[in-house]
Amino acid sequence: MGYAQLVIGPAGSGKSTYCSSLYRHCETVRRTMHIVNLDPAAENFDYPVAMDIRELISLEDVMEELGLGPNGGLIYCMEHLEDNLDDWLAEELDNYLDDDYLVFDCPGQIELFTHVPVLRNFVDHLKSRNFNVCAVYLLDSQFITDVTKFISGCMASLSAMVQLELPHVNILSKMDLVTNKKEIEDYLNPESQFLLSELNQHMAPQFAKLNKSLIELVDEYSMVSFMPLDLRKESSIRYVLSQIDNCIQWGEDADLKIKDFDPEDDDE
Repeated sequence: MGYAQLVIGPAGSGKSTYCSSLYRHCETVRRTMHIVNLDPAAENFDYPVAMDIRELISLEDVMEELGLGPNGGLIYCMEHLEDNLDDWLAEELDNYLDDDYLVFDCPGQIELFTHVPVLRNFVDHLKSRNFNVCAVYLLDSQFITDVTKFISGCMASLSAMVQLELPHVNILSKMDLVTNKKEIEDYLNPESQFLLSELNQHMAPQFAKLNKSLIELVDEYSMVSFMPLDLRKESSIRYVLSQIDNCIQWGEDADLKIKDFDPEDDDE
């Protein structure tokens, strides 16, 4: 049984920084974890790259040879990856043991995890290889300063959850950069009535029924719960990782370490 995190979220939400911090944390606690680059436009890394999509295809080459723009070129690259799941990816995965832990650092184009089926098919391939997979959705906490931005982030996250059909962990990233944490605290575990009241104050009266439906949707899918991540604190990284490990059942198959003891002699 293999284990994997699919790290997704909008561009600039801190996915690569999260991956590098996670790698350093695991290195400190002597835990093995492999980071995979799935971004064909990536250039520099703060972590050792275990697998790199650029060995298969790069955005720069696609834009130069096909004359595509950045977004169209990236979709082309990811569809090329999809066409090579049984070849390139399968060969790369053969280099790892059955119980290895992989973290996939994904591109930030939101359509890849909301309505384009590339990542969904990628996940299905991992599952066919006996991987337990969890989607880790990062949202930049610096932009969650009012209810409209919060609802927008929830809707994007919900779209990814519906598309991928995976255990899903939402993370508010870059908490170490937030100067006024009170602006964030109201949205970590907010009440639905609080959200509706705030949304109605920001929107015109004709949107009242839509606002109510949005809040009910968010509340029904339990999408109002985000975990804050402060990369300055090992305890914060450790807590987030433990929640993800629980989602993918990492460690449950490990042998229990039982302290040796001398059994009592029943004859005495």
